[in-house]
Amino acid sequence: MLQPIKYSLIVIGLVLFTCLSCADDDPVTEPEPSMKDEEVVEEEEEEVVNTNDLENPNTVIETDLGISEFFDEAKVDDNYVLVNDAANNSVYIMDKRSKKLFDLELNAKRLGNDVQLLPDGRILAMLEAEEPTIKIGGFGGLIQLLQSDGTVEWSYDYSSEDYIAHHDAELLPNGNIIFQIWERKTADEAIANGYTLEVDVFPDGILEVDPKSNEIVWEWHAWDHLVQAHDETKANFGTIGENPQRINVNYITDEKGDIMHANGISYDANRDIIYLSANFFSEVWVIDHSTTKEEAASNEGGNYGKGGNLIYRFGNPRAYNNQTGPVRFDHNHYPNLLTGEDEGKMLIFSNGFEAGKSTVYELQLPTSFDLRPNSDNEPSVLWSFTNDTLFSPKVSGAIKLPNGNRLITEGDRGYWEVTEEGKVVWRFKGKGFFWRGYHVEKNAEIINNLGI
Repeated sequence: MLQPIKYSLIVIGLVLFTCLSCADDDPVTEPEPSMKDEEVVEEEEEEVVNTNDLENPNTVIETDLGISEFFDEAKVDDNYVLVNDAANNSVYIMDKRSKKLFDLELNAKRLGNDVQLLPDGRILAMLEAEEPTIKIGGFGGLIQLLQSDGTVEWSYDYSSEDYIAHHDAELLPNGNIIFQIWERKTADEAIANGYTLEVDVFPDGILEVDPKSNEIVWEWHAWDHLVQAHDETKANFGTIGENPQRINVNYITDEKGDIMHANGISYDANRDIIYLSANFFSEVWVIDHSTTKEEAASNEGGNYGKGGNLIYRFGNPRAYNNQTGPVRFDHNHYPNLLTGEDEGKMLIFSNGFEAGKSTVYELQLPTSFDLRPNSDNEPSVLWSFTNDTLFSPKVSGAIKLPNGNRLITEGDRGYWEVTEEGKVVWRFKGKGFFWRGYHVEKNAEIINNLGI
C-alpha cells in the first residue's frame, strides 16, 4: 500500500467585495479555498484569442445601471440580457444600451444565486430561505417556479441545520427539477471516512424533486463515492491515482468544512447525465442520472455501469493524482452545455486565481467516456478567450449567442460580447456583482407576456 500523501497548503486570499453588505453571510461570498503547491495551474500552449484595443470604444453610453462600450456595434447581438445582480439583490432585463426594461419580482428576501427564464415564460429561481442555518457562500434553501408577474406557482424549502439547497437548479424535460445541496456530516463521520480534520464537513449532492408531489425521486451524494489515502483503518482507503472514479475527500482541507464547493449543474437529456462544476477541485464531474436511488449510492448500475461513481471528470487531473494531461481550470463556474448544432460542446469560465486573469473555454466533450488512471482524460479546446483585464475570482460564466458571439459574465464587472474571431464588440460595466447573464430574445415568450 502507498503511504499517505501529505501536501502543504497555500491559502489564497480572495478579494472582499465592499459593495456587499454582511459579507460573511452573503450568498455570493465564497470562502477561501486551499490550493496545493504542486497544483499551480499549468497553461497549455494554445492560442487564446484577443484581437482589439479596448482603450478606445467607438460609442460609450452611461445610464443609472452602468456603462456600455461599443467597439463594433454592427456585430453586436441586438437582443436583451437577463441580469442576476447579487450585490443589489436584483434580477432584471436590459438591452445592450444599458437601459433597464423590466424588474423581475422575486418572493424572497435575497437571491440564492441563479434566476433563469424558462422557454415557456416562467421563472426558475434559487432564492434564500427565511431562516437559513448553513451559510456557506452561494447558499439558498428556497426554490421557486414563478409566473412572469412574480406569482408563485411552486415553492420548495430545502434548508435545515443539516442540509441546504444552493447555487443552481435546472428544469428537466419530464417537469422535475434537479438542484444542488450541501449536507452536514459530523466531525465523527468525517474522521470515520478518512478526513484529516476533526470538523463538520459539507459535501455536495444533487436531488431531483417532482413539483407535483414534492417527492425526492432521485438523489446523488458525493459522500457515497470517496477515496482517501490518509488512514488505512478508516473507510474509503485506497490509492487516489488508481481510483479516478472516486473523489479524494482530503483534496481540500477546510476548517469551515466546505470541501468541494460545487457551483453549477447542466443536464444532458440525450445521454441522461449531469455535469457538476466542482469549484474547489477546479473540475467538472460527470454523473450518470439513469441510475436508481440505490444504484446512485453504489458503484455499479445505470447506463454506464458505474452507479454513482464519476463516469468522467475534467479540468484538473491533479485532483486525482494524475500527472498526465493539462491542467486548464483554476476554479471554475457554469458548465454550460451547448445544444443544437453545438451539441457535444461546453462553455466554461475558469476564474484564474493563480494568474489573476480569467479564461473562457469552449470544449469538445468526448462521445464516450473513458476515465483511466495515468492517462490524458482531458477534452480538447475548440475556442478560448482571455484578456489582461478579464478577471473575476468568483461567480461568472459564458453563453453562446445566436449570431455566434459569446456573452461572458465577469462577476466583478459586468459583461463582454466577443466574436468567434476574438474581437470584443461590446462591454458593460455595471454597479453590481453579477452571478450570470442570460440571453433573452426580443420575441421571447416572457417579453411578449410583459409587453416590453
